[in-house]
Amino acid sequence: MSKTTFTCSACGAGHKKWAGRCETCGEWNSIVEEAALSTGPKKKSLGATKGRRIELSDLTTKDPPLPRAISGLDEFDRVLGGGLVPASAILVGGDPGIGKSTLLLQAAAAFARKGLKSIYFSGEEAASQIRMRANRLGLSDAPVKLAAETNLRDILTTLDAERPEFAIIDSIQTMWADHVDSAPGSVSQVRAAAHELTAFAKRRGISVVLVGHVTKDGQIAGPRVIEHMVDTVLYFEGERGHQFRILRAVKNRFGPADEIGVFEMTGAGLAEVTNPSALFLSERDAPASGSVVFAGIEGTRPVLVEIQALVAQSSLATPRRNVVGWDSGRLAMILAVLEARCGVTFSGMDVYLNIAGGMRISEPAADLAVAAALISARQDHALPTDTVIFGEISLSGALRPISQAEARLKEAAKLGFSAALAPSSIKTETSGGITIKKLSDLNDFIVEVFGNIEA
Repeated sequence: MSKTTFTCSACGAGHKKWAGRCETCGEWNSIVEEAALSTGPKKKSLGATKGRRIELSDLTTKDPPLPRAISGLDEFDRVLGGGLVPASAILVGGDPGIGKSTLLLQAAAAFARKGLKSIYFSGEEAASQIRMRANRLGLSDAPVKLAAETNLRDILTTLDAERPEFAIIDSIQTMWADHVDSAPGSVSQVRAAAHELTAFAKRRGISVVLVGHVTKDGQIAGPRVIEHMVDTVLYFEGERGHQFRILRAVKNRFGPADEIGVFEMTGAGLAEVTNPSALFLSERDAPASGSVVFAGIEGTRPVLVEIQALVAQSSLATPRRNVVGWDSGRLAMILAVLEARCGVTFSGMDVYLNIAGGMRISEPAADLAVAAALISARQDHALPTDTVIFGEISLSGALRPISQAEARLKEAAKLGFSAALAPSSIKTETSGGITIKKLSDLNDFIVEVFGNIEA
């Protein structure tokens, strides 16, 4: 006999009754009512009956290297960790209209042209609409099989009969499992569909890509357990006002996490960007106050991006603190350190911070570049255009060591930069023609670059 349960649509936690706020994840208005499946007849406890004995191996067992399929889309292959691993389950999330379906259709066509049997299942578009997009992208000659279907049982039967090597399910929120007594898109349906498809991929050796919608907070909709089920979680992100799109790996069992692939949205689809640093800095010519170049690391790739700041007198009792592409909490910390340790106050001033090109940065090594952009905007003092900046700031104002400094400097030298401001922990004085100015704390940096500043 079935009974009613209450499940959080954000985290998947179960509740005995409805509540306005989930106690597990803290989300408001996320608890929905669902009809639970019947548990069926009671069975004997696991300890009462014996199962099969599992064959064990030791740590010295030699496993053959995982064979990877290369699509030819270098940015896509890079994010996957060097290519597509057989029997892998991949979850791709992104905002509506950001280009997920376009990217995966191009990937399916690339794999199909390399000899991998590929099938594209769409629960959101008709097959004729997918063909229309393929014609626009110049992919109509690719041997990709299409189907518009939402019934999970029929999809699994088709996959079992066709035995493809690469399959795309667009999207997991539209799939309907007929053995689950709830509507498509519910937590139970999404969890069941992801489990069935992931288990099928492992059992039959098929690489399956699941497309997932994201919430307003940027997280993939549905229970978080989906991200634990799959092998790889990718986010396709970018600002609608920019042509750049970034495919970012946040989980990868077969390669480095936080690896990125950069694409440019064009009329003919997504084009790969082989040198993203040059593209992000392409419109930076004349010196401007509040503009700083940060040498960052995304996964295994060094990337140079422009950090822009604007500081203006505020007429509000609580000045604005607006951030795009960086953590607002980290900005508040930098402002507090500047005021408490260096005597540089931003009270009574609106502060705006932006990472140019729609890029998102999370590493602490951007602290010093952000501080430089803020002070530059406050003092209306432009920094030299041939200088890159990186370094983590501690709460005491000291500059902490950062990782992969040599890779950052090599990328900067390749793009014509001749000077760098960095923590004193860097061992070399020069690298690739770049002169390195070593600094021990934030006060040294301010004096070196801006001189004495009045509070």
